Amino acid sequence: MIDLTVIQVAIIEDERVVLDSLMAFMGKDPSINVVHTGYSIEDFLSSAKGKKTTPNVILLDVNLPGISGIDGIAPLKKQYPGVNIVILTTFEDSDHIFRALKAGACSYISKQTSLLLIGEAIKIVAKGGAYMSPAIARKIVGYFAPEKKKPKNLTERQNEIVALIVEGKSYKMVADSLCVSIDTVRSHIKNIYRQLEINSKAELIRKSYNGEL
Repeated sequence: MIDLTVIQVAIIEDERVVLDSLMAFMGKDPSINVVHTGYSIEDFLSSAKGKKTTPNVILLDVNLPGISGIDGIAPLKKQYPGVNIVILTTFEDSDHIFRALKAGACSYISKQTSLLLIGEAIKIVAKGGAYMSPAIARKIVGYFAPEKKKPKNLTERQNEIVALIVEGKSYKMVADSLCVSIDTVRSHIKNIYRQLEINSKAELIRKSYNGEL
């Protein structure tokens, strides 16, 4: 009889050293049982046909011979509809991360992660959660963070006018300070408003204080 309190784990990894290290570590944890391993998607699916135990969690490398780990997620999900797939790989770029998550992986972990944390990740995932390495999590958060607007580049004369406006000077006082006509100042102000996509002196002063100029 299968102990339902024990997490049934499968590993697909072509690096023998990594596989042996994972198996040795998990073999010391009574709450985890490694039920099947494979060095490629094709090898795993072929040899898994005779296995009666269904894995709860699959640790999956990306860079595998034959079908890649990411492309292998679909056939793995077809074979085991309820399985939780955890990507464990050296690839930490945004493209691999989001392709894996879109394909159906629930977690993405760097191989730089300690064995202890990998074990914790397996337990979190088995309970319905998700786990990301800190570096991976930062990439995901950064991807969805609102993009900061870049400061607008004004000309030297425009910046002089803005500085005087922020000081509280009127258009006439600005014109006198710069030895230009008030119409020239108004023309500059109109261009500044258009470039900054604003419509009032208050917005101009706010942008100046916020460092958006």
